[in-house]
Amino acid sequence: MRRATKGKGKGENRGGRVPARGPGLLAQLRNPPGGRNARIMLLALSVDRTGSGLWAASSVLYLTFVTHLSAQQIGVLLGVAGVAGIAGSPLAGRLAGRFPLRPLLIGCHLLRLVTLTLVLLCPGFEALLPVVAATYLGDRAAKTLEMLFATRAAGERRSAYQALSRSAANAGYGVGAGIAAVGLAVGTTGAYRALILGNALSFVVAAVLVWRTRELREASVEVARSTAAPGAASASVAGRTPDRPKSPWRDRGYLRFVLLDIPMNLDDSVLGVGLPLWLVNRTSAPHALVPAFLVINTVLVVMLQLTVSRRSEGPRRTVRTLLLYGGLMFVCCALLAGAVRCGTWAAAAVLLGAAVLVTLAELMRSVSSWELAVLLAPPEARAAYLGVAGMSQSIQKSAGPPLLTGVVMAAGPAGWLVLGTVIAGLAVAQRHSCAQRFRTLAPPAPDYARTAAPVVPVVPVAPE
Repeated sequence: MRRATKGKGKGENRGGRVPARGPGLLAQLRNPPGGRNARIMLLALSVDRTGSGLWAASSVLYLTFVTHLSAQQIGVLLGVAGVAGIAGSPLAGRLAGRFPLRPLLIGCHLLRLVTLTLVLLCPGFEALLPVVAATYLGDRAAKTLEMLFATRAAGERRSAYQALSRSAANAGYGVGAGIAAVGLAVGTTGAYRALILGNALSFVVAAVLVWRTRELREASVEVARSTAAPGAASASVAGRTPDRPKSPWRDRGYLRFVLLDIPMNLDDSVLGVGLPLWLVNRTSAPHALVPAFLVINTVLVVMLQLTVSRRSEGPRRTVRTLLLYGGLMFVCCALLAGAVRCGTWAAAAVLLGAAVLVTLAELMRSVSSWELAVLLAPPEARAAYLGVAGMSQSIQKSAGPPLLTGVVMAAGPAGWLVLGTVIAGLAVAQRHSCAQRFRTLAPPAPDYARTAAPVVPVVPVAPE
């Protein structure tokens, strides 16, 4: 068994597995893990998220000033749509296990093209409800299919691909929000409709780009899994695979991971809902600071996602990021609790610090949720498993905002301290649960397998 050695050159860390410094963002976007297919899919992702930026910035105003819905109706509409989106992930995973991935993703783009066009034609709340719900269902299904595409195209380097996809998505989202700002400044009915049509057009372009890719098949051997359990390679040589349910709904260990992953996605609601509302309602910080939260998030994600992903490759490093996530969220919540006692500019500095910390936590969570969802799923049923894992983000998007506004913020600073403590505790529980599952992924290799057919597994690199 080959052990990691010291004294490597500047381009490598211990063992030479993870480069200390890899190619820059633009270089990796031109030559991503997965080659041509991945490059086209990243472009499709960026176009799709540009449209999403248009919709996110303009949808509420469109529904208010063009469709003339009340605030209560908009809340119900988006809430029901969020619940419908929860079903999109497992549905996509189930279909991807039976049908080719490429036409399914094209179908999701075309579904959203149709529903967004119908939004422009629907006159009232009752007509809009099923249309917007179908849009959100297609949106969540598309995100799950994109995740499946990454696991097939990038293989062992899926963490690097995931980092590139998040950078491309955030850049596209920022471009879309910037374009939407121009339309919102015009403020006419025609401008609002043009923004909705721009989102619909993004689905056409994304569908064409996906059509240009080639269909990918699930790899039969997962190299990263052998990293988690070296005996798995020998067990496969001996023709033995661990008994594991093919349905994720019967796999208690995987369901435990998904349930714990739901509160591990709360950073999204803290950034988008908690920070702005806490600033406005409970601190003396200037309201003009609110857009800076999104700017900080977008810039840091684009700049740091690749670095964070490189330093979190492999099961052991991925599991350890859970503890870092919990610590960052606890400190972030503590800063929010303390902001109410600060003056105007001190509160502004504290809230900006909280925005930085919650963004860093998001970077950790994006690595751990993605990688663990893949590593903990059996390769032969990965599509269905990832479909179930995708529900955690959808559930959080529906339950997170009311949890923050109705429970955490209603309790005042103590509510934030309790939330931070709970998330930190759940991070520890998730780490323990995942580490235990990794230890039981495969039985120990028998002695004859080592002597008759020696296999040199990939050895996890010990941390510094």
